[in-house]
Amino acid sequence: MSILLYPGIIIFVITLFLVLKRPRNLGIGYSALIGAAISLIIGVSTLKDVISVWNIVWNATFTFIAVIIISLILDEAGFFEYIAYRIAIMAKGSVLKLFLFIMLLGSVISAIFANDGTALILTPIVYSILLRFNFSENKIIPFIMATGFIADTSSMPFTVSNLVNLVTAGYFNITFLKYSEIMILPDIVSIIASITVVFLFYRMEFSGNYMMPDIDPSKFIKDRLIFKLAVPLIIILMLFYFLSGFFKIPISFIAMPFAVIFYLLARLGKNIDANYIIKIAPWQIVLFSLGMYIIVFGMGRQGLDNIYTYILEVFNNFPPVISYLFSGLFFAFNAAFMNNLPSVMLGNLAISGLNNPGLLMYSNVIGNDIGPKFTPIGSLATLLWLYTLERKNAIKISYKYYMKFGIITALPVLSITLVSLYISLII
Repeated sequence: MSILLYPGIIIFVITLFLVLKRPRNLGIGYSALIGAAISLIIGVSTLKDVISVWNIVWNATFTFIAVIIISLILDEAGFFEYIAYRIAIMAKGSVLKLFLFIMLLGSVISAIFANDGTALILTPIVYSILLRFNFSENKIIPFIMATGFIADTSSMPFTVSNLVNLVTAGYFNITFLKYSEIMILPDIVSIIASITVVFLFYRMEFSGNYMMPDIDPSKFIKDRLIFKLAVPLIIILMLFYFLSGFFKIPISFIAMPFAVIFYLLARLGKNIDANYIIKIAPWQIVLFSLGMYIIVFGMGRQGLDNIYTYILEVFNNFPPVISYLFSGLFFAFNAAFMNNLPSVMLGNLAISGLNNPGLLMYSNVIGNDIGPKFTPIGSLATLLWLYTLERKNAIKISYKYYMKFGIITALPVLSITLVSLYISLII
């Protein structure tokens, strides 16, 4: 272990502090890049590390950008708002049915458009619906918490569902189809477990009925061309994702052209400011991930990955189901306190150092997808979710309340999902 690991840890902690506090409204991406620059200057990271990081994450980065741009264009077209109001009508005034439908909608959005898409898009829509239906604050909080929760816990089925998945798949050269074959079952289990534990946590608030105002969901459609083409294009996009592995095509080479198609449709319809969407896309997340990866990659090279590898070797001596469970819990708590993007990189570095890693990379994915729910800093989706609530002057969620909810609900969901991973590998 190199002595440079210690200043590396200090740089990481200070960078994370800047990300959370955002002094002078400094963007989270700029904070991470400053940390990466300092790491390079003092020698914790090197230019070779920068090249290595880019070779690992370029495909994930471009795919993430494309998916988010597509989701933002669909949001501006009124696609998601229309669906949300349709399911509110389908609930027929039942609070419990509305909860179930929103959780299922959130899981679908996370699967196709990533967890960050759910946090950015579904949260304000759900809040708007609840206000329109005259829900009290006590009734609104459970729905808002549920939306933020399902954004992460259902973001496992496809590589595009979470930046964590993309980075891990890229690191270990896992195709879209191979990844999905293994992770579909754990994702379904996670969704069922998430709905169950959130319902039990808020069971009193999910009782009763609400008055249905007379609303025509079609009035929320702002661009009818995009609205009509959305489902066919999404189906074709998903089909191309699945075929990408057979032809060894980087998934970003599929996602980016589709983002261009949606962008051109938005320009053609002239009902959406397509350039504004490009401007408001979460570029800071891209800069944040690159900056943090450079810092963490350097820390790993200075010896931190060896420590992680040793811990995983201890877990690997247990029976497989226990090994997956303990490793996943380790990754989860690591993500909760250092953010899942740097955490998953460290996990990948450590796993690659094992003599017999097996399929621990999937345990790493699950831990870094669900574990962030333990704390507000665990994932960027959660930070976006909190920022969205703040920007909308909506419900205030304290860190204490969030962590209480997160520990009680996420821990059982994580444990059950990790066990289901083992089951999916033996059937």
